[in-house]
Amino acid sequence: MNGKNATERLAAESDGIARAASLLRAGRIVAVPTETVYGLAARADDAEAVARVFEAKGRPSFNPLIVHVPDMAMAEALADLDERARRLASTFWPGPLTLVVPVRDGAPLAQAVTAGLPTVALRCPAHPVMRQVLEATGHALAAPSANRSETVSPTCARHVLSTLDGRIDGILDGGESRQGLESTIVALEPSGGWSMLRPGPVTADEVAAVLGSPPENAGNGIRAPGQLARHYAPGKPVRLNAAEAKEDEFLLGFGETAGDWSLSPTGDLAEAAARLYAGLHRAAEAPHARIAVAPVPDAGLGAAINDRLRRASA
Repeated sequence: MNGKNATERLAAESDGIARAASLLRAGRIVAVPTETVYGLAARADDAEAVARVFEAKGRPSFNPLIVHVPDMAMAEALADLDERARRLASTFWPGPLTLVVPVRDGAPLAQAVTAGLPTVALRCPAHPVMRQVLEATGHALAAPSANRSETVSPTCARHVLSTLDGRIDGILDGGESRQGLESTIVALEPSGGWSMLRPGPVTADEVAAVLGSPPENAGNGIRAPGQLARHYAPGKPVRLNAAEAKEDEFLLGFGETAGDWSLSPTGDLAEAAARLYAGLHRAAEAPHARIAVAPVPDAGLGAAINDRLRRASA
């Protein structure tokens, strides 16, 4: 896209899914719903299509992409999966867990997908529309979040169009994302251990329960999406752990702190995760010059919420 063409709106039914698959097979880029956030999909084996994703997002080329697959058979064709990977996949796939694993020699992946690393980030999504798109396309799909780089991730079609309208070929409208927070990313290390590269809906404790060991230190360097210090930015200064709003602040509440709009009036972390990006979009659109966010507990899913908030405030 050159920024001047119309983005085709597609309904999440048989004709719309078939049209999205047709565009993707032809090397075009389409925003698609997943259970986490909307993704900007392209054939993972098409270098030109993947380049269009980076161009539309304004994404740095050193930042790898998550590759979405419909099943273990396609995952095995792209990566060397050991017993740890198979255990995690059997427990959490389809679902919001991404595995960073060694890329298979000769795997049909555009080089930009892995950013030149010897690993690939793989996920098998659970969203029924995304699964139908994968099956109809017949290809693995590279799909980072469907928004301009560093801006707030999208959890509905309107969010996608707010930054990408005219920059992408199509959008498949599947309604609001159910979980609303990007997938957990786990790297399976050559040492036999594992690292949490990005917290998400699958918690570190849940992964540790499957693998039988706590996470290692992830080290330095960009190995997966979502590791940039500044990310998910709403375009205004963000103040965290705010008990009340200061002058000209839009307060995102949580629990007993009501705020101008609440992530969860009952203090439910799952609800807060699902509503986080909708809240940041709402605060960005408000007339207030700044944003404040009430304290969110850092345990369990709260760790993932606070990870996104810290990057949004960087």
